[in-house]
Amino acid sequence: MGRNAPKEYFNLLIDGNLLQMIVRETNTYAEEVYLSENTKEKSPITRWKELTTDELKIFIGIVLHMGTIRLNRLQDYWKKHWLFNLPSFFSYMSRDRFMLIMRCLHFNRNPLPGEPIPADRLFKIRPVIDYFNSKMIQIYYPDKNLSLDESMVLWRGRLVFRQYIKNKRHRYGVKLYLLTEPDGTILKFVVYTGTLDDHGGKGHAANIVLHLTEEKLDVGHSIYLDNYYNSYGLACKLLSRKTYCTGTLRVDRRENPVEVKKAKLKKGETIARYSNGVMIAKWKDNRDVFYISTEFRNNLVKYYNKRQQEKEKPEAICKYKNFVGGIDKKDQMMSYYPCERKTSRW
Repeated sequence: MGRNAPKEYFNLLIDGNLLQMIVRETNTYAEEVYLSENTKEKSPITRWKELTTDELKIFIGIVLHMGTIRLNRLQDYWKKHWLFNLPSFFSYMSRDRFMLIMRCLHFNRNPLPGEPIPADRLFKIRPVIDYFNSKMIQIYYPDKNLSLDESMVLWRGRLVFRQYIKNKRHRYGVKLYLLTEPDGTILKFVVYTGTLDDHGGKGHAANIVLHLTEEKLDVGHSIYLDNYYNSYGLACKLLSRKTYCTGTLRVDRRENPVEVKKAKLKKGETIARYSNGVMIAKWKDNRDVFYISTEFRNNLVKYYNKRQQEKEKPEAICKYKNFVGGIDKKDQMMSYYPCERKTSRW
Protein backbone atom coordinates (compact mmCIF):
# COMPACT_ATOMS: atom_id res chain seq x y z
CA MET A 1 0.00 0.00 0.00
CA GLY A 2 1.34 3.43 -0.95
CA ARG A 3 2.50 5.91 1.66
CA ASN A 4 -0.25 8.34 0.65
CA ALA A 5 -3.12 5.87 1.04
CA PRO A 6 -6.02 7.00 3.28
CA LYS A 7 -5.15 4.27 5.78
CA GLU A 8 -1.70 5.82 6.29
CA TYR A 9 -3.23 9.18 7.17
CA PHE A 10 -5.62 7.45 9.57
CA ASN A 11 -2.76 5.58 11.29
CA LEU A 12 -0.77 8.80 11.56
CA LEU A 13 -3.54 10.57 13.44
CA ILE A 14 -5.19 7.64 15.25
CA ASP A 15 -2.19 5.72 16.55
CA GLY A 16 -1.92 2.55 18.60
CA ASN A 17 -1.72 4.38 21.93
CA LEU A 18 -5.15 5.96 21.44
CA LEU A 19 -6.71 2.71 20.23
CA GLN A 20 -5.29 0.77 23.19
CA MET A 21 -6.61 3.41 25.60
CA ILE A 22 -10.12 3.16 24.11
CA VAL A 23 -9.98 -0.66 24.20
CA ARG A 24 -8.86 -0.65 27.83
CA GLU A 25 -11.49 1.83 29.01
CA THR A 26 -14.27 0.15 27.01
CA ASN A 27 -13.47 -3.28 28.42
CA THR A 28 -13.32 -1.83 31.94
CA TYR A 29 -16.71 -0.16 31.55
CA ALA A 30 -18.24 -3.30 30.02
CA GLU A 31 -17.12 -5.20 33.12
CA GLU A 32 -18.76 -2.56 35.33
CA VAL A 33 -22.03 -2.90 33.41
CA TYR A 34 -21.86 -6.70 33.54
CA LEU A 35 -21.29 -6.73 37.32
CA SER A 36 -23.99 -4.15 37.98
CA GLU A 37 -26.88 -5.26 40.15
CA ASN A 38 -29.27 -4.10 37.40
CA THR A 39 -27.94 -6.65 34.90
CA LYS A 40 -30.48 -9.35 34.11
CA GLU A 41 -29.70 -12.93 33.12
CA LYS A 42 -30.60 -12.33 29.48
CA SER A 43 -29.16 -8.82 29.17
CA PRO A 44 -27.07 -8.26 26.00
CA ILE A 45 -24.04 -7.39 28.17
CA THR A 46 -23.83 -11.02 29.34
CA ARG A 47 -22.59 -11.86 25.81
CA TRP A 48 -19.72 -9.40 26.01
CA LYS A 49 -16.37 -10.53 24.63
CA GLU A 50 -13.19 -8.59 25.27
CA LEU A 51 -12.68 -5.86 22.68
CA THR A 52 -9.40 -5.84 20.72
CA THR A 53 -7.68 -3.07 18.75
CA ASP A 54 -8.32 -4.84 15.43
CA GLU A 55 -12.03 -5.11 16.22
CA LEU A 56 -12.09 -1.45 17.30
CA LYS A 57 -10.65 -0.46 13.91
CA ILE A 58 -13.47 -2.36 12.19
CA PHE A 59 -15.99 -0.59 14.45
CA ILE A 60 -14.54 2.83 13.58
CA GLY A 61 -14.51 1.94 9.89
CA ILE A 62 -18.19 0.98 10.02
CA VAL A 63 -19.08 4.25 11.79
CA LEU A 64 -17.21 6.28 9.15
CA HIS A 65 -18.81 4.30 6.31
CA MET A 66 -22.23 5.08 7.76
CA GLY A 67 -21.46 8.69 6.89
CA THR A 68 -21.21 7.80 3.19
CA ILE A 69 -24.35 5.61 3.14
CA ARG A 70 -27.18 7.28 5.05
CA LEU A 71 -29.98 5.10 6.45
CA ASN A 72 -32.58 6.09 9.00
CA ARG A 73 -31.75 3.56 11.70
CA LEU A 74 -28.58 1.75 12.71
CA GLN A 75 -30.35 -1.61 12.43
CA ASP A 76 -31.07 -0.95 8.73
CA TYR A 77 -27.40 -1.46 7.83
CA TRP A 78 -27.67 -5.17 8.77
CA LYS A 79 -30.96 -5.93 6.97
CA LYS A 80 -30.80 -8.73 4.39
CA HIS A 81 -33.79 -7.49 2.36
CA TRP A 82 -32.78 -6.68 -1.22
CA LEU A 83 -33.63 -3.02 -0.71
CA PHE A 84 -31.08 -2.71 2.09
CA ASN A 85 -28.57 -5.54 1.50
CA LEU A 86 -25.11 -4.08 2.34
CA PRO A 87 -22.53 -6.87 2.77
CA SER A 88 -19.81 -4.38 3.76
CA PHE A 89 -21.44 -4.14 7.19
CA PHE A 90 -22.59 -7.62 8.22
CA SER A 91 -19.55 -9.30 6.61
CA TYR A 92 -17.24 -7.67 9.16
CA MET A 93 -19.33 -7.32 12.32
CA SER A 94 -22.73 -8.51 13.49
CA ARG A 95 -25.42 -6.02 14.38
CA ASP A 96 -25.60 -7.14 18.03
CA ARG A 97 -21.84 -6.87 18.46
CA PHE A 98 -21.80 -3.37 16.95
CA MET A 99 -24.63 -2.21 19.22
CA LEU A 100 -22.90 -3.70 22.25
CA ILE A 101 -19.62 -1.93 21.50
CA MET A 102 -21.58 1.28 20.97
CA ARG A 103 -23.25 0.74 24.34
CA CYS A 104 -19.94 0.30 26.19
CA LEU A 105 -17.67 2.67 24.25
CA HIS A 106 -15.67 4.60 26.83
CA PHE A 107 -12.68 6.94 26.96
CA ASN A 108 -12.09 7.55 30.67
CA ARG A 109 -12.67 5.65 33.90
CA ASN A 110 -15.81 6.47 35.90
CA PRO A 111 -15.29 7.59 39.51
CA LEU A 112 -15.37 4.68 41.93
CA PRO A 113 -17.99 4.64 44.73
CA GLY A 114 -16.97 7.21 47.31
CA GLU A 115 -14.74 9.15 44.92
CA PRO A 116 -15.72 12.76 44.13
CA ILE A 117 -17.13 13.49 40.68
CA PRO A 118 -14.52 15.48 38.68
CA ALA A 119 -15.27 19.19 38.31
CA ASP A 120 -14.38 18.97 34.62
CA ARG A 121 -17.66 18.60 32.73
CA LEU A 122 -15.76 16.92 29.89
CA PHE A 123 -13.82 14.41 31.98
CA LYS A 124 -15.33 11.45 30.10
CA ILE A 125 -13.89 12.61 26.79
CA ARG A 126 -10.97 14.72 28.06
CA PRO A 127 -8.31 12.12 27.06
CA VAL A 128 -9.50 12.24 23.43
CA ILE A 129 -9.54 16.06 23.32
CA ASP A 130 -6.04 16.31 24.82
CA TYR A 131 -4.78 13.56 22.54
CA PHE A 132 -5.99 15.28 19.35
CA ASN A 133 -4.59 18.69 20.28
CA SER A 134 -1.18 17.31 21.23
CA LYS A 135 -1.08 14.96 18.23
CA MET A 136 -1.68 17.78 15.73
CA ILE A 137 1.19 19.73 17.27
CA GLN A 138 3.46 16.70 16.80
CA ILE A 139 2.60 15.75 13.23
CA TYR A 140 1.68 18.97 11.44
CA TYR A 141 2.70 22.61 11.26
CA PRO A 142 0.54 25.09 9.30
CA ASP A 143 1.31 27.91 6.88
CA LYS A 144 1.29 31.55 7.93
CA ASN A 145 -2.44 32.30 7.65
CA LEU A 146 -4.81 30.90 10.29
CA SER A 147 -8.47 31.48 11.13
CA LEU A 148 -10.33 31.10 14.42
CA ASP A 149 -14.07 30.78 14.94
CA GLU A 150 -16.74 28.61 16.59
CA SER A 151 -18.53 25.55 15.25
CA MET A 152 -21.33 23.29 16.53
CA VAL A 153 -21.69 19.56 17.15
CA LEU A 154 -25.34 18.62 16.77
CA TRP A 155 -27.17 17.91 20.05
CA ARG A 156 -30.81 18.69 20.81
CA GLY A 157 -31.16 16.85 24.12
CA ARG A 158 -30.84 18.16 27.66
CA LEU A 159 -27.36 19.44 28.43
CA VAL A 160 -26.30 22.19 30.79
CA PHE A 161 -23.84 23.73 28.31
CA ARG A 162 -25.87 23.30 25.12
CA GLN A 163 -25.66 26.40 22.91
CA TYR A 164 -27.60 28.02 20.06
CA ILE A 165 -25.91 29.71 17.08
CA LYS A 166 -28.38 30.77 14.40
CA ASN A 167 -26.02 30.91 11.39
CA LYS A 168 -24.43 27.47 11.81
CA ARG A 169 -25.42 24.26 10.00
CA HIS A 170 -26.31 22.72 13.39
CA ARG A 171 -27.91 25.55 15.34
CA TYR A 172 -28.32 23.62 18.60
CA GLY A 173 -25.54 21.63 20.18
CA VAL A 174 -22.12 21.63 21.80
CA LYS A 175 -20.06 24.69 20.84
CA LEU A 176 -16.45 24.26 19.78
CA TYR A 177 -13.82 26.96 19.34
CA LEU A 178 -11.45 25.94 16.56
CA LEU A 179 -8.13 27.11 15.19
CA THR A 180 -7.95 26.12 11.53
CA GLU A 181 -6.16 26.74 8.28
CA PRO A 182 -8.15 28.44 5.49
CA ASP A 183 -8.65 25.04 3.80
CA GLY A 184 -10.51 23.73 6.87
CA THR A 185 -7.75 21.68 8.54
CA ILE A 186 -8.38 21.75 12.31
CA LEU A 187 -5.22 22.46 14.32
CA LYS A 188 -6.62 22.76 17.84
CA PHE A 189 -10.03 22.99 19.49
CA VAL A 190 -11.71 23.79 22.79
CA VAL A 191 -15.17 22.65 23.91
CA TYR A 192 -17.19 25.41 25.57
CA THR A 193 -18.78 24.12 28.78
CA GLY A 194 -20.13 27.36 30.26
CA THR A 195 -18.91 30.40 32.15
CA LEU A 196 -17.34 28.25 34.86
CA ASP A 197 -14.74 26.59 32.62
CA ASP A 198 -11.05 27.56 32.51
CA HIS A 199 -11.56 30.17 29.80
CA GLY A 200 -14.95 31.57 30.85
CA GLY A 201 -15.86 34.80 32.60
CA LYS A 202 -14.36 38.24 31.93
CA GLY A 203 -12.20 38.39 28.82
CA HIS A 204 -13.56 35.05 27.60
CA ALA A 205 -13.04 35.72 23.88
CA ALA A 206 -9.46 36.92 24.31
CA ASN A 207 -8.65 33.98 26.61
CA ILE A 208 -9.90 31.53 23.97
CA VAL A 209 -7.76 33.14 21.25
CA LEU A 210 -4.61 33.13 23.38
CA HIS A 211 -5.19 29.51 24.45
CA LEU A 212 -5.79 28.20 20.93
CA THR A 213 -2.79 30.05 19.49
CA GLU A 214 -0.47 29.28 22.42
CA GLU A 215 1.85 27.02 20.40
CA LYS A 216 1.78 29.29 17.31
CA LEU A 217 2.91 32.58 18.88
CA ASP A 218 6.26 34.35 18.38
CA VAL A 219 6.84 33.07 14.84
CA GLY A 220 4.90 35.58 12.69
CA HIS A 221 1.53 33.95 12.00
CA SER A 222 -1.45 35.96 10.75
CA ILE A 223 -4.75 35.16 12.47
CA TYR A 224 -8.11 36.20 11.02
CA LEU A 225 -10.93 36.75 13.53
CA ASP A 226 -14.50 38.03 13.42
CA ASN A 227 -15.92 40.81 15.59
CA TYR A 228 -16.74 38.48 18.52
CA TYR A 229 -13.03 38.09 19.32
CA ASN A 230 -11.30 41.22 18.02
CA SER A 231 -10.40 44.12 20.28
CA TYR A 232 -7.59 46.64 20.64
CA GLY A 233 -6.32 44.93 23.80
CA LEU A 234 -6.14 41.50 22.17
CA ALA A 235 -4.42 42.96 19.09
CA CYS A 236 -1.73 44.51 21.29
CA LYS A 237 -1.17 41.23 23.17
CA LEU A 238 -0.82 39.26 19.95
CA LEU A 239 1.46 41.86 18.37
CA SER A 240 3.74 41.73 21.43
CA ARG A 241 4.08 37.99 20.68
CA LYS A 242 4.98 38.63 16.99
CA THR A 243 1.54 37.51 15.80
CA TYR A 244 -0.70 39.58 13.51
CA CYS A 245 -4.49 39.74 13.63
CA THR A 246 -7.00 41.08 11.13
CA GLY A 247 -10.78 41.07 11.04
CA THR A 248 -14.05 42.84 11.67
CA LEU A 249 -14.63 44.79 14.87
CA ARG A 250 -17.63 45.65 17.00
CA VAL A 251 -18.37 49.35 16.99
CA ASP A 252 -19.02 49.44 20.76
CA ARG A 253 -15.60 48.16 21.86
CA ARG A 254 -14.39 50.41 24.66
CA GLU A 255 -10.97 51.18 23.14
CA ASN A 256 -12.31 52.21 19.70
CA PRO A 257 -11.28 55.78 18.70
CA VAL A 258 -14.15 58.25 18.87
CA GLU A 259 -13.23 59.88 15.51
CA VAL A 260 -13.67 56.57 13.72
CA LYS A 261 -16.98 55.76 15.42
CA LYS A 262 -18.55 59.16 14.78
CA ALA A 263 -17.23 59.77 11.24
CA LYS A 264 -19.93 60.18 8.59
CA LEU A 265 -18.69 58.56 5.39
CA LYS A 266 -19.98 58.40 1.84
CA LYS A 267 -20.02 55.04 0.04
CA GLY A 268 -16.46 53.94 -0.73
CA GLU A 269 -14.82 56.30 1.77
CA THR A 270 -12.71 55.11 4.68
CA ILE A 271 -11.13 56.48 7.86
CA ALA A 272 -8.45 54.94 10.09
CA ARG A 273 -6.49 55.67 13.27
CA TYR A 274 -3.27 54.02 14.44
CA SER A 275 -1.85 53.34 17.90
CA ASN A 276 1.00 51.04 18.99
CA GLY A 277 1.02 49.26 15.64
CA VAL A 278 -2.76 48.65 15.67
CA MET A 279 -5.05 50.08 12.98
CA ILE A 280 -8.76 50.58 13.69
CA ALA A 281 -10.76 51.74 10.70
CA LYS A 282 -14.20 52.15 9.16
CA TRP A 283 -15.23 51.70 5.54
CA LYS A 284 -18.57 52.65 4.04
CA ASP A 285 -20.01 49.96 1.78
CA ASN A 286 -23.76 49.38 1.79
CA ARG A 287 -23.34 49.95 5.51
CA ASP A 288 -20.49 50.89 7.86
CA VAL A 289 -17.86 48.16 8.25
CA PHE A 290 -15.51 48.42 11.24
CA TYR A 291 -12.26 46.50 11.10
CA ILE A 292 -8.91 46.12 12.83
CA SER A 293 -5.48 44.99 11.70
CA THR A 294 -1.91 44.87 12.95
CA GLU A 295 -0.55 43.67 9.60
CA PHE A 296 -2.09 45.90 6.92
CA ARG A 297 -2.34 49.63 6.42
CA ASN A 298 -5.59 51.24 5.32
CA ASN A 299 -4.85 50.93 1.61
CA LEU A 300 -7.60 50.48 -0.97
CA VAL A 301 -7.13 47.63 -3.45
CA LYS A 302 -9.05 46.79 -6.61
CA TYR A 303 -11.33 43.76 -6.88
CA TYR A 304 -14.10 42.50 -9.16
CA ASN A 305 -17.63 42.02 -7.81
CA LYS A 306 -20.11 39.33 -8.92
CA ARG A 307 -20.99 41.37 -12.00
CA GLN A 308 -17.29 41.61 -12.92
CA GLN A 309 -17.29 45.33 -12.16
CA GLU A 310 -14.03 46.77 -10.88
CA LYS A 311 -14.38 48.13 -7.34
CA GLU A 312 -12.14 49.15 -4.44
CA LYS A 313 -12.11 48.00 -0.85
CA PRO A 314 -9.59 48.12 2.03
CA GLU A 315 -6.77 45.58 1.80
CA ALA A 316 -7.51 44.30 5.32
CA ILE A 317 -11.11 43.45 4.33
CA CYS A 318 -9.92 41.61 1.20
CA LYS A 319 -7.44 39.51 3.16
CA TYR A 320 -10.03 38.79 5.85
CA LYS A 321 -12.55 37.51 3.30
CA ASN A 322 -9.89 35.31 1.66
CA PHE A 323 -8.63 33.62 4.82
CA VAL A 324 -11.37 33.65 7.49
CA GLY A 325 -13.47 30.80 6.06
CA GLY A 326 -11.59 27.82 7.52
CA ILE A 327 -14.39 26.78 9.89
CA ASP A 328 -17.07 27.14 7.20
CA LYS A 329 -14.92 25.01 4.88
CA LYS A 330 -14.60 22.39 7.63
CA ASP A 331 -18.38 22.39 8.17
CA GLN A 332 -18.92 22.02 4.43
CA MET A 333 -16.53 19.05 4.15
CA MET A 334 -18.05 17.28 7.17
CA SER A 335 -21.59 17.79 5.88
CA TYR A 336 -20.83 15.45 2.97
CA TYR A 337 -20.18 12.48 5.29
CA PRO A 338 -22.20 13.04 8.50
CA CYS A 339 -21.71 10.36 11.17
CA GLU A 340 -23.93 11.88 13.88
CA ARG A 341 -26.71 9.69 15.28
CA LYS A 342 -29.50 10.50 17.71
CA THR A 343 -28.57 9.14 21.14
CA SER A 344 -29.81 9.45 24.70
CA ARG A 345 -26.33 10.39 25.98
CA TRP A 346 -24.39 13.33 24.56
